[in-house]
Amino acid sequence: MAKTAGMKPNGSTPRIGVLLTDNAAHPNYAALREGLAAQGRIDGQNIVIEPRFAEGRLDRLPRLAAELAALPVDIIAAIGAVHCRAAQQAAPNIPIVFAVVLDPVAVGLVANADRPGGNATGVTNFDPAQAREELRLLGALIPKMRRVAIIGDAGVPDALPRAACAAAKAQGLQAQLLLVSGPEELEGAFAAMRNARADALVALGVPIVSTHGAHIAALARAARLPALFARDGAKFAPLLAYGTSFATAVRHMSGMIDRVLRGEHPGEIPVARVFQPELVVNVAVARDIGISIPSGFAERATHLIQ
Repeated sequence: MAKTAGMKPNGSTPRIGVLLTDNAAHPNYAALREGLAAQGRIDGQNIVIEPRFAEGRLDRLPRLAAELAALPVDIIAAIGAVHCRAAQQAAPNIPIVFAVVLDPVAVGLVANADRPGGNATGVTNFDPAQAREELRLLGALIPKMRRVAIIGDAGVPDALPRAACAAAKAQGLQAQLLLVSGPEELEGAFAAMRNARADALVALGVPIVSTHGAHIAALARAARLPALFARDGAKFAPLLAYGTSFATAVRHMSGMIDRVLRGEHPGEIPVARVFQPELVVNVAVARDIGISIPSGFAERATHLIQ
C-alpha cells in the first residue's frame, strides 16, 4: 500500500514542533500553516502541529524547545536564530528547519550553507545590501538627514545592528544604536533619540520590533520622526517598510520541512536564500508628520497606503 504524503514510514502521523516569538495570531504562523497546506500537509488530518509561543519572551525558548523534544516531535520549525539555537541545544537529534535567520553560518547554526552537515537547514532572507538601501530610501525623503537612530534587540545576534551602523558610516551619517531588552525601555530610547536630535529611525527586523512594533511606530509618529521598518512591519504604520517579507521566507521553509519528512537529511539540504524586496510607503503617515513624498519615489513603491 502506498504511503500518503503525511505518513512516516512506520505509518504514524508526523508531529511538527514550532518555535515562535509571538503568538498564534502572528502572520508567520499563518504563513507556515499555509505553506504546509500547499505541500498537502494539513494540521489535524495528516500532520499534527505542536506550536510553542514565547509571547515576546526569548528567555522562555529553552523551556519551550525542551517541551517539544520531550513530546517528542519529528521535526522542529524554528522561526528565528535564537529559536533555532534553543532547539539545537534541547533536541540535538531532531531535524530542524529554520527561517528568519540572517547568516546561519556566522551565528553557528550550520557549518556550511551549501552542505549544513548537522541536524538543521533552512531559509535566510538576509540581503547584505538592505541596510544601505534603507538609508538611501530615507535620505531620498530627508535630504538633510545627518543623524539616524537604530533600534535593535539586545537579546539576539548583532549582525543587523552591525550592518546598519556600517551602512550609516559609509554614507557619512551618525548612527545612534539603541539595543532594547523590553518594552519598558522604549520611552527611554525615544528620549535618547530626541536628545541626540535624530533625523530618522530604522527599526530593525528583530523580535522586540516584531512584538512591540505598534508602540514603536506610535512613538515615532508622536515625535514626528520618519521611521523605516522591515517589510513585515508595514502593519504597524511606519512611514516606510522595506525588504523581503518574513512570511515569504516562512512559506519557503514549508517545502524544506516536507523534504525532511519524506526522508531527506537536513544536513544535506542547502540553506535557501530568498530575496523578494518590497517597498511600502505610508502616505497618511507622511502627511501626519510633515514629509512630502515625491511622485518619483511613490512610483518605486510596491504598495502605497493612503
